Amino acid sequence: MAETSDTRVNPRIGADANASAVRTPFSARALVHRLGMLPVLIVLYIAFYFLTVHFSADGTSNFATADNTMNVLRQVAINLVLAAGMTFVVLTAGIDLSVGSILAVSAVLGMQLSLMGSLAAWSIPVFIASGLVMGAVNGLMVAFLDINPFVVTLGTMTAYRGAAYLLSNGTTVLNNTIPSFEWIGNDDFLHVPWLIWIAVIVVLVSWVILRKTVLGIHIYSVGGSPQAARLTGIRVRSVLLFVYSISGLFAGLAGAMSASKLYAASGNWGSGYELDAIAAVVLGGTSLMGGVGTIWGTVIGALIIGVMNNGLTILGLSSFWQYVAKGVVIVLAVILDKWRQKGTAN
Repeated sequence: MAETSDTRVNPRIGADANASAVRTPFSARALVHRLGMLPVLIVLYIAFYFLTVHFSADGTSNFATADNTMNVLRQVAINLVLAAGMTFVVLTAGIDLSVGSILAVSAVLGMQLSLMGSLAAWSIPVFIASGLVMGAVNGLMVAFLDINPFVVTLGTMTAYRGAAYLLSNGTTVLNNTIPSFEWIGNDDFLHVPWLIWIAVIVVLVSWVILRKTVLGIHIYSVGGSPQAARLTGIRVRSVLLFVYSISGLFAGLAGAMSASKLYAASGNWGSGYELDAIAAVVLGGTSLMGGVGTIWGTVIGALIIGVMNNGLTILGLSSFWQYVAKGVVIVLAVILDKWRQKGTAN
């Protein structure tokens, strides 16, 4: 019965428990708990502004402009949708390495359906349903076969990637006409691209589930202590099935977002996207140990990655340096998470 006293089972653990655990209101740890990585995002944005001014030929910056800011948000949208689903999984102390491969399978299936005349209108439901099914397969193995999430999703990452190549015959599936879902990646509403609107809707839905529903309380509880959650009557297996299913659903939606931009899909789409999604979640303060984190933190994490990639590109640095910078930032975020956990324990 000692596990039932674990503070991580507290339903309000996502944000409130961390803040209350810090007794000194103006300490550095208290600031980290309250603001998360937001100061890092602000400092990063200002730094790239001055760097682009310094290295530009005319002494001006094309980084901190309205057009470039909108471009960053458009680039972040797909990763943010994937990272939102990843947040659900990581909150239960799990991991989903297959989201990039699920994106690829969904994109190929939806694009192929868009070429089938009268069936083309079903493309969007197929994007989403295929992602949901693949995510549910992950959830079934984790929840009901008690297989480690890393092992399960590592295996399905490879299997789904192979399926994407098989479905596309190893080539790029093109739709030279305008597919029914092209508005997702190319149109806007109130002068804001639909890609951004979709990401905003996904974030809001995720926030409502995690913070305003009983299911959200159960997700945090399972991440805090599965054994204690079972003792309190929470159906742990159902919760695990849900989080992997919604991660797959969001990955399928991201597949629609990707395919709609270029009217194309291929088996290698989404390669490495799982790392960006995990990076956004970790940077946002969601603990890999489960039970602690917020969707708003994930938004900040995704924006940090987007600003960093965009700023390095404008500075003319190669994509190889972007990988180095991203890896360094992830390691620093994990160190920060450890430091924060020590403060909570004390």
